[in-house]
This record gives sequence, structure tokens and C-alpha cells, in this order.
Amino acid sequence: MVRDMYKLIYKEIKKFDTIVIARHIGVDPDAMASQIALRDAIKLSFPEKRVLAVGTGSAKFKYIGNLDKLENIQNALLIVTDTPDKKRIDISSFDGFCSIIKIDHHPFIERFCDIECIQDTASSACEIIMDLIKNTKLVCDENISRTLFMGLVADSNRFLFDSCSPKTFELVAYYLENYPFKLSETYKTMYKRPLKEVRLEGYISTHMEVTEHGVGYIKITDDIINQYKVDSASAGNMVNNFNFIEEVLVWATITEDIKNEIIRVSIRSRGPRINDVAEQFHGGGHALASGAKVESFEIAMELMNALDKRVKEYLEESFKLKKEDEDGN
Repeated sequence: MVRDMYKLIYKEIKKFDTIVIARHIGVDPDAMASQIALRDAIKLSFPEKRVLAVGTGSAKFKYIGNLDKLENIQNALLIVTDTPDKKRIDISSFDGFCSIIKIDHHPFIERFCDIECIQDTASSACEIIMDLIKNTKLVCDENISRTLFMGLVADSNRFLFDSCSPKTFELVAYYLENYPFKLSETYKTMYKRPLKEVRLEGYISTHMEVTEHGVGYIKITDDIINQYKVDSASAGNMVNNFNFIEEVLVWATITEDIKNEIIRVSIRSRGPRINDVAEQFHGGGHALASGAKVESFEIAMELMNALDKRVKEYLEESFKLKKEDEDGN
């Protein structure tokens, strides 16, 4: 079934002379790596085609590659990676596209494409692109392999999440064997950070608030962003740096984005399901990794209260199950 879907995608790629690859707003490494790697694989396979990876970038992720400008698009194919719903696609207009393909690993939200390749058990969009290239005639090389690896590693938090399966490791092994690159240099590129970000992380550690039932959160205002001379994307993406705080089961960064006049909330969990809570605030994502964009810090705090309630329910259910198990023994 999956391979049949890949054949359809490859057939559609072959049909069009112009192909645009987009992803969600608020770029992260998996989204950017998946679109850039797919662009480069198509260009390597079909040098005569015009292939563009588009969207707003971030200085923090320049190591992944360069994006293209979206200009003079007619009779083109649009491929959207890592994005479950149309409103979150980082593209100014859908004019000029004759066909749209979705390649995504988020739970289904809405159908908006002619071909929808959704694998919500995959670790990342990059894992799906790895599988697509492996099972079609798309060409790969060392740079594409490295880019895909970086996106997968970032979205799985270095293989720490349960979304990593035997297939994940099989694909990584296949790419390392057939298109080898230096792991040590790759990790160095990904995790080397400027001193200003390390200092911001210290601020977050010092000022994190923790609710009664174990929701940790930090408000990062525009003043703090300017004080530490970082951008809002850098601040928000630090949410993965706080995975193993003993007293915290769910944690979030609440970041002010003055330019877009919103508050970005990135949420992670070590047990309680959070995506349905985020959906109540017009967000969403995965069961243990979600986000939302809200209008104010006040609404963000309503979201924190809803998460605290969810953690309370989770703890009560866990206690109940543990007691039943003890009584059964």
C-alpha cells in the first residue's frame, strides 16, 4: 500500500517541469530538512526540472541548507511536507498549482491535496522522505542523506521518542551504508550553539514556573528575546532542552512573536496526551509533542491551566491502575 503511494508520487513528480516544495509556518529542522532533501533529490534525478523549496527560514537552521524564492509559478506541482492542515502552509498563494501532494507524519486533520501520504507512526517527515527515495527511482547522495538524518534526529530528539521504530533504524542504517557521512561532524553542526542561546537557556531554567500537578512553563517576552539577542524561533525551539526534569511531566515555552503579533506555544510531554488539549486552542500536533498560536499571554495561561488539568487526570488514572495491579497481585 505504501509503495503504491510512493509510485503515485514519483509518477506525479515526473509529469511536471516546475515543482514547489513547501512546509508549515514556524519552521523546524524536520520541516526544512524534508523539503530541502526532497528538492535536491528531485533535481539530482531530473536536472532539467525547476524545483524550489520555499518558505520563511530561520538563521538558527542555516546549516540545513538554502531556501528559494517563489516567483513566476505556472502549471506547477506543489508538494507539502510535515503539515497536516492547509492554513499552516508557509506559502503566500496557491495560484499556479495544478496538483498538490501531502507528505506528513502528523495525525490527520483535513484533506486538501490530490495525493495524501500520511504516516502518523513515522518519527518524522524526513523518515517518510527516506522511505520514498529508497523505494522509487529518485536519486540520493551523501549531502541529501545527511540532511534527512538531521531532520529525523531533530524531530525524534536523537531517537529518544517512542515514534522511533525498527523501521526508523533500518532506514538510518541503509542511508549510512549507501550514502555515508560523518556522524560526529553532523552532530557538531546541529548542536553547536552561540553563547547567547546558552545564557537564554540558563534564564529559562531559573525562571521556569511549575504548576501544582507538574506543568513547567516559561514566558519569553520580546524584551527577553532582545536582551539575549536571539530570535523567537530560537527561543521556542528550546522546548526540547528540558525533557528530564523529575518534577515536570509536561513543559512548554510561551514565546512572544512581535513581528507576527502572536504568542507561540511549544509543548512537550513525558506521558499525558497533549495534542487534543492544544487543539482546543486552535493548535495541535502529536500526542506528546504539540503547539499552538494564541493571541495573548492570558490565553496562553488558560492553555497551561488546561494542561495542568490533563496532567492531574493522567496522574489519577496512573495511580488507579497501579493500585488495581497491586490488588490483583
